Amino acid sequence: MAYDADVIVIGAGLAGLAATAELVDAGRRVVLVDQEPEHSIGGQAHWSFGGLFFVDSPEQRRLRIKDSHALALQDWMGTAAFDRPEDHWPRKWAEAYVDFAAGEKRSWLHGQGVRFFPVVGWAERGGYDAQGHGNSVPRFHITWGTGPGLLAPFVRRVREGVARGLVELRFRHRVTGLGRSAGTVDTVTGEILEPSDAERGRASSREVTGTFELRAQAVIVTSGGIGGNHDLVRANWPERLGAPPEKMISGVPAHVDGKMLGITEAAGAHLINRDRMWHYTEGIENWNPIWERHGIRILPGPSSLWLDAHGDRLPVPLFPGFDTLGTLEHIMRTGYDHTWFVLNQRIIGKEFTLSGSEQNPDLTGKSVRGVIDRARADVPGPVKAFMDHGVDFVVEKDLGALVRGMNALTGHSADPLIDEAALRRTLAARDREIANPFTKDLQVTAIRGARKFLGDRLIRAVAPHRLLDPKAGPLIAVRLNILTRKTLGGLETDLSSRVLTEGGAPLPGVYAAGEAAGFGGGGVHGYRSLEGTFLGGCLFSGRAAGRAAARDVS
Repeated sequence: MAYDADVIVIGAGLAGLAATAELVDAGRRVVLVDQEPEHSIGGQAHWSFGGLFFVDSPEQRRLRIKDSHALALQDWMGTAAFDRPEDHWPRKWAEAYVDFAAGEKRSWLHGQGVRFFPVVGWAERGGYDAQGHGNSVPRFHITWGTGPGLLAPFVRRVREGVARGLVELRFRHRVTGLGRSAGTVDTVTGEILEPSDAERGRASSREVTGTFELRAQAVIVTSGGIGGNHDLVRANWPERLGAPPEKMISGVPAHVDGKMLGITEAAGAHLINRDRMWHYTEGIENWNPIWERHGIRILPGPSSLWLDAHGDRLPVPLFPGFDTLGTLEHIMRTGYDHTWFVLNQRIIGKEFTLSGSEQNPDLTGKSVRGVIDRARADVPGPVKAFMDHGVDFVVEKDLGALVRGMNALTGHSADPLIDEAALRRTLAARDREIANPFTKDLQVTAIRGARKFLGDRLIRAVAPHRLLDPKAGPLIAVRLNILTRKTLGGLETDLSSRVLTEGGAPLPGVYAAGEAAGFGGGGVHGYRSLEGTFLGGCLFSGRAAGRAAARDVS
């Protein structure tokens, strides 16, 4: 039986596009399949903020950030906390990725036309000791053009492959099985779904109109993770994070369901670190949703007061932007799924950034004027829209009304969870710490520390002031939900992205990249992640898979 292509790539997200582009460069014939319509090419990367992890970049050096390979590797290993026998390949992928981030990653992207916003962000600051979790220095580089800007060169390279007759795009093809011939996985079977004109991100029809079978010398799985499948998220939820939440909102559409992971496992692949996952704690329901249960993450500056469901401050160092999964673990042990940011308009105007390409039209549209207008606005337009329409926002001039609104929002008007007098004492005590340069409040220390970095002082960290200062008002409370996002475990792979069996041998003919491979090795991030490493992980592992498959096929 003749082959339909040299390689079949399953999944047209960023990892799949990167792999396909490398195969095209090597002159290989590729069939790229995806269950969604063609206008959804790029997958979740399209919706991303475009954040990338670089080490000792020109952007960092211009801002006097002293970074190094050694410091980045220290941060990565302290964050990942690898401690399992199956962490052998994830650890090697981590070392290789830091080499990439400190080496050719930026020049490779720059050579394809990708550019970066000049101010570097500082996400996942940690707050523990030098060998613990977190970034020691700012490393979050925003792509100029956000997710669409990062995708553009890879979409272009793939479409050039189509024009050259090397790539065949088969959208609306849902894979249901992987088969073998003579011991090698070389057959992909599935269902053809009816055409759909659903907008990108919206649910598309699942009506089956036929079946398909494709054969190739190699198969690359780049199908993503489980973030849209809440049942699977709960089934894999680790005991260390407490009981899974009853309510979650989704950072990805429902078609990000993890089914391809099970299909590949059934073909003989080793799926590891299922219990490692990354969910955000600062999720808000999108007032203008695209997919079901659509949530948006707040990328907060350091000044909002973070309170639990009863109005008590979260413990040190669980401040905004410091330790996502540490915060998640604490929240899930409180008995409630939600927490609160309490702040004022002065803070929200400078410190709230909303994740996602559609929430940042200035950066996505590469508008210098738009960026300047955002910096000048009292509250940026997308944030103001959530203040006006978001179901999780309470905006009031006085604290009493704010507390009543908070209790009403959670259905506790009759039996208030939050006591006005207690919250007033908390806010007043915090405000007293602002009166002089000395303090025992470590969040105030963190705010002052953040402002020593020029980037934070310019656009991310407001000058310390009293939360209850009427001139900084009105007061704002934001109910925060658990937002599903990334799968940190996945298909075990070696450094050539070859999928491994439980015994450690390569599964003949099968490669994996992106979130399906835990962004490399089956879990390159370990237990926790440094922000800006998801998109880069798709690129690095997709590139590796494409190059390895190109070498291995005849």
